[in-house]
Amino acid sequence: MATSQVETVNTGADKAKLAAVVALVIASVAGFYLLGKQGAVVQWAALIVGLVAAAAVFLMSESGRQFVAFAKDAWREVKKVVWPTRKETLQMTAYVFAFVVIMALFLWFTDKTLEWVLYDLILGWRKS
Repeated sequence: MATSQVETVNTGADKAKLAAVVALVIASVAGFYLLGKQGAVVQWAALIVGLVAAAAVFLMSESGRQFVAFAKDAWREVKKVVWPTRKETLQMTAYVFAFVVIMALFLWFTDKTLEWVLYDLILGWRKS
């Protein structure tokens, strides 16, 4: 990641911005339910406008700027990943399916063998 320093200092203004974000989210959800008689368009508009406003206030806070920096660093790291080709993906998927089938057959065979040994040979309970 590009930034290696950790800052835990929050100013009063930053805390006020985060409190405003929480208040905007609560007001948006409350407005959605309180405006039920106004129609679905008004409800959804109130919710979306409130959530967009909350996101804007959050992005102006220090926590929001740190989140954006983290997201940019994460996206930069994702671009460095060497993704498997379609052929490699299909081959690995086939290997997993084959292993699952073989393991299922092994467990079924083991179960039936133990059932035969315990119930037929040791206990003498024959199935009718």
